[in-house]
Amino acid sequence: MTLPSQLEQTVPVQLHQAQGRLVLAAPMPGLEPQDIAVSTHGDRVTIRGEYRGSRHDQPETVISEWTMGPYHREVSLPQPVSGGLTNATYGNGVLVLAMPTLEPGVQEDAIEFRLEADTGTRGQRVGHTGSEIEPTLPMERGPQSERPVAGR
Repeated sequence: MTLPSQLEQTVPVQLHQAQGRLVLAAPMPGLEPQDIAVSTHGDRVTIRGEYRGSRHDQPETVISEWTMGPYHREVSLPQPVSGGLTNATYGNGVLVLAMPTLEPGVQEDAIEFRLEADTGTRGQRVGHTGSEIEPTLPMERGPQSERPVAGR
């Protein structure tokens, strides 16, 4: 059983309001960052993902229900955002847009951009900046690490 290829899929989204910005998350699995385009204009954001192929056209494939685009979604936002200052990240198949909100009455031209992958990021989160995660040793956890271990 195969699904028709290249049917445009509507992307489900989550939209959160944070301090001075709107944060939109959208699952778009199977794409590379350069396959994703984002456009903003006022209180609207549009996301598109190009078709990457699911290999269901190969004769040895028996069942293929897993598609990888094309994706499309246009979302009406509760207030206008700055497309020029939007931060976009894509990792683990999820696109995240952090869009600074504009003051009432402020207008900005329509902006369209594509995500770009840094070299050597295949399979890694693209665009993420944050503190490094370091392993915690049991002795650093405090009193919880003093629990008896079975077999000792």
